[in-house]
Amino acid sequence: MRILRIAAGAEAATLAVLLANLLTVHARPVTSLAGPLHGTAYLVVIAAAWQTTTAAGARWYALVPGIGGLLALRRLRETPAPPTTSGNQEE
Repeated sequence: MRILRIAAGAEAATLAVLLANLLTVHARPVTSLAGPLHGTAYLVVIAAAWQTTTAAGARWYALVPGIGGLLALRRLRETPAPPTTSGNQEE
């Protein structure tokens, strides 16, 4: 869950940097740095969501480019956690 939060933030932040760069000076070094970081964060979001979540829809939200990680995190917060079994069952 922690990796998903970090990757989702990185994905959204790098998208904001890329869009701001596109709308202003369009500097190649910024694009060369932020582009691969954004792509890597996107792939980490997808991998983390598919491995750590069981919430219906959260995995699919992670596939949305740019904001998928944030959508998956929101979905996870809305979904109640499944009951855990501790192994000490009283009869």
